[in-house]
Amino acid sequence: MKNIKKVIELLTISLVIAGIFVGCKNIDSFSREGSKGGLPKIGVAIYKYDDNFMSYVRMLMEKAAIGKAALNMNGSENDQAKQSEQVDTMITKGVKALAINLVDPKAAQGILDKAKAAKLPVIFFNKEPDASVLAGYDKVWYVGTNSAESGILQGKMIAKLWKANPGWDKDKDGILSYVLLKGEPGHPDAEARTKYVIEELIKEGIGVKELAKDTAMWDAVKATDKMDGWLSKFGNKIEFVIANNDGMALGAIASLEKSGYLTGSKFIPIVGVDAIPDAIEKIKSGEMSGTVLNNAKDQGTAIIDLAVNLANNRNLLEGTSWKLENNKYIRVPYINITRDNTDVADQAYK
Repeated sequence: MKNIKKVIELLTISLVIAGIFVGCKNIDSFSREGSKGGLPKIGVAIYKYDDNFMSYVRMLMEKAAIGKAALNMNGSENDQAKQSEQVDTMITKGVKALAINLVDPKAAQGILDKAKAAKLPVIFFNKEPDASVLAGYDKVWYVGTNSAESGILQGKMIAKLWKANPGWDKDKDGILSYVLLKGEPGHPDAEARTKYVIEELIKEGIGVKELAKDTAMWDAVKATDKMDGWLSKFGNKIEFVIANNDGMALGAIASLEKSGYLTGSKFIPIVGVDAIPDAIEKIKSGEMSGTVLNNAKDQGTAIIDLAVNLANNRNLLEGTSWKLENNKYIRVPYINITRDNTDVADQAYK
């Protein structure tokens, strides 16, 4: 027994040590090709790795960088102080450009101050800084979407679906009674999607009634908990679930499935934003009614194309087809996705 106990202890110690080395490797190494191949080093920080959409952007950035750049990838764990330290470390490691998905858009100026001191170009992406911050440095740009567009398109999609499915109006009052799962408060996308989806429904002539609205912080588990409470309170009075992203839409689906709300007369339509693969499968199966494609492939590719040019001291758009808006922005358009065009979303993740 003593020998077995000793072996277990040694194995445990070995695993801990291995974990430490793996952790260090993830922090210190440059992705795929690595700095050994003589490729320019680009420092990347993602606000948190377990965000559904950003996990795909990260994967597609790594794919786009093969043979072009050595990426120093960092997950900031939704901690702005940690991200700022990561930027310091990446600069020390000799990166030639920075690509930053901010934890807090208000921290953009602090990141730019560090980049300016090192004379480094910066690509912000996904979380848009204030325009005045971008205007204050000639080596900073933004890659992302027009936040309002996602809410407007989602509203148009809901209106079209609602009109095509009169049976969804359970109480036959001509009013769409909804609950809304909001992303992180203060996040430009969360605020714009929440505002414009409802404004667009009204413009489309749809009467609306808000039963409940609350944040689930982009998170599926939090969305499930929130939806559990709403189902307990409102039950079949809920005629539509609107989610600021697909992660929360999937969390709502998990809650509805537990309570038998996705079949027959208890069906409740759900729409999200992002068109991540898991959500597309739910649309194909009929459990989810639609989403808005937030093109991870185009965004990831654009970020790398621009950062590689900058790291090589080339013109920002050299050899690319991207169009610059107001000298600072690359805007990737959204696309509505329903069961009729899921192939469009499938292509965006290949």
